[in-house]
Amino acid sequence: MRRSLLALCLLPACTNTSATGWDDESFRAEAQNVVDRYAELVSAAYEKSSRGAEQMDSALQAFVAAPSADTLEATKTAWLGARDDYGLTEVFRFYNGPIDAAPDELEGRINAWPMDEAYIDYVEGMPDVGLINDLAGYPELTRDVLIERNGAKGEDSISTGWHAIEFLLWGQDLSADGPGARPWTDYVDGAEATAENQDRRRQYLTLASELLLDDLARVADAWSEGQANYRADFVAQDPKEAITKILLGMASLSGAELAGERMTVAYDTREQEDEHSCFSDNTHKDLLANIQGIEDVYLGRIDGQAGASLSSLVARIDADVDAVATAKLQAAVAAVKAIPAPFDNAIQAADGSPERAAVKAAIDSLKEATDALVAVADALEIELNLE
Repeated sequence: MRRSLLALCLLPACTNTSATGWDDESFRAEAQNVVDRYAELVSAAYEKSSRGAEQMDSALQAFVAAPSADTLEATKTAWLGARDDYGLTEVFRFYNGPIDAAPDELEGRINAWPMDEAYIDYVEGMPDVGLINDLAGYPELTRDVLIERNGAKGEDSISTGWHAIEFLLWGQDLSADGPGARPWTDYVDGAEATAENQDRRRQYLTLASELLLDDLARVADAWSEGQANYRADFVAQDPKEAITKILLGMASLSGAELAGERMTVAYDTREQEDEHSCFSDNTHKDLLANIQGIEDVYLGRIDGQAGASLSSLVARIDADVDAVATAKLQAAVAAVKAIPAPFDNAIQAADGSPERAAVKAAIDSLKEATDALVAVADALEIELNLE
């Protein structure tokens, strides 16, 4: 996310209850089941994301040990797979949970963007820039250096996380119709070597991957079952408060983050730098995973299997509100899926083109889904303040 994302506030829930709502014991019991299912879903998603990152790290270690075109391609493939898994977890943000909470604010280390590539490594026309090439300022690259420098010079001075690794694998996206094309020889010593400081580049890539693994594991541990951790506190709180947080995460992602920061900004500027995974041209899949994650939460769906859900809970109060929310989320998934890839080509297409129209349609559909989620909150006598 952009670190300057407008603050999202959690207001106290409304106190006016009804016989078909929070003062009904069976309704509260079902609400607790929804909260328990959500915690199960969060844990499963973060565990899967951690496993994907481990697979990426294994491929990355093989690449660093023996750089070649094949090992680089295998690492890219592993990054793309792991990235899909992570995209499904972003709906678990925006309510000061383990991914966002101070002091570490791990999301800023895991997924911050957009990034100034020159902060890490060389870019076109600037062969000596970046932490990798700054031997005088940083004679030794360490985990602490990467953490300390993350965000040190502004929101785009990103030194860690998915997109730092992405840039180190793909390089700048200088192509009009494809991703970045960093040569594998940027990592090899000897006559075939390109660029400079290949040993430090290998070291930086290794450190960034190890840090990402550890940060993801910390979030996963906070949601693991049977521990004295965040999950235990989350499921023990009043179910109305827990569901308020769940809905805040869903509506914040679909609205301010997806429809706003990740799509409207790029749509308006037409700049590659404003798309989420700009080096790999994976943005279209990022967006799809995000909205699918929101739909999974609404349906209580884990690996395709539905369970206790917000959908069934709100249907007890107002079946029409549930039907609209279900339909709007399905429509948003379809609209995002319909965006032509790569995303940068779509945003840079001519006004009135099918590509631009598809992006705008997805933005509008996400806004409608957000409105539907606010209506769900209203039906559940929950007030969301989405700025």
